[in-house]
Amino acid sequence: MPSTAPCSPRWDLFCSVVDNFGDIGVCWRLARQLVREHGIAVRLWVDDLLSTRRLIPSLNVELAVQRIDGVEIVHWTDAPRASDPGEVVIAAFACALPDAFVEEMAVRTPRPVWINLEYLSAEVWVAGCHGLPSPHPRLPLTQHFFFPGLDGGTGGLLREADYAARREAFSKERFLTAIGLPPAASGELLISFFSYENNGLDEIVDCWQRHPGPLTCLVPEGRVLPPLASALGVDGLRPGDVVVRGALTLCVLPFVEQARYDELLWACDLNFVRGEDSFVRAQWAERPFVWHIYAQEDAAHLEKLDAFLARYGQGLEAGVARALGDFWRAWNLGVGVAAAWPAFQAALPALKAHAPGWSASVQAAGDLAQNLVQFCKAEIE
Repeated sequence: MPSTAPCSPRWDLFCSVVDNFGDIGVCWRLARQLVREHGIAVRLWVDDLLSTRRLIPSLNVELAVQRIDGVEIVHWTDAPRASDPGEVVIAAFACALPDAFVEEMAVRTPRPVWINLEYLSAEVWVAGCHGLPSPHPRLPLTQHFFFPGLDGGTGGLLREADYAARREAFSKERFLTAIGLPPAASGELLISFFSYENNGLDEIVDCWQRHPGPLTCLVPEGRVLPPLASALGVDGLRPGDVVVRGALTLCVLPFVEQARYDELLWACDLNFVRGEDSFVRAQWAERPFVWHIYAQEDAAHLEKLDAFLARYGQGLEAGVARALGDFWRAWNLGVGVAAAWPAFQAALPALKAHAPGWSASVQAAGDLAQNLVQFCKAEIE
């Protein structure tokens, strides 16, 4: 029998965990924001609870269904499950929905709004593809592409309504004390380091050891620890470890939850980020940052990197823009990192001055959750 839409909004969000924390990081943030700010009942389907538990420590990996922060989390397995699709169904990052679920969508009355939430890109074609429909080849369903983006005509970026207030209330001193560090010394460069494995690790560690003043690097627990340990010449790294090499003091932090990750970014002078979620948060933090983009076949990710650099570099003095681009490309290629670091380091004051204006310009595109709600509401009506 066809089901009828509930009185209160109910959405399904499907997430296939591809890159440990990137995909689920975006989906978990979106799900909670939809619940808290828009009163939507969200059912988050996740195929990898073990990885997800790192992001959500209270998650019980033994449970098929549980509720955390107002979000219903369902272990997405191959086993069939009665689903009763909500009025909106989101396939995050082009993940394939279960066939049985799609069949249920097709007989629902009214049929759900079906969203393919795409990856973020600064490429010029994104605005032209945002919102485009894609009819199902067999069933009476239409999927719409929803693209995060940097300007009007796209879906914007996730930014919580209380973000500015949280940042205003933030105390760097209290944060450093909470993680067991003294107040930053005069002239100290404080760096957060969230990265994929990188062939340039040896070079950047060497640069930081020879830094003219104190340099502290805060590394959240993650996949970069084994190669970083090798670059430092130690047997291994684990949360709580502190390694001193010349001017460099490297501190390994426990895995940082999303709410505290913003604070880590706010506390630092330079943030190394990776993937999509931390990349977006680094832009809101209004600090200089380095983006390690997720590698794709045929080096397609480098086109996306250059597209963002072209946008982000607008308004920068030519030498600063060149130093930024040279270091980002060197970091992503893992080649020439040491040669590119001095100019990039010298550009940090100019990049710090540039960051607030960039953040304001991106905010003009609106919040992704709000834009998504408005888009789906129009489709339902």
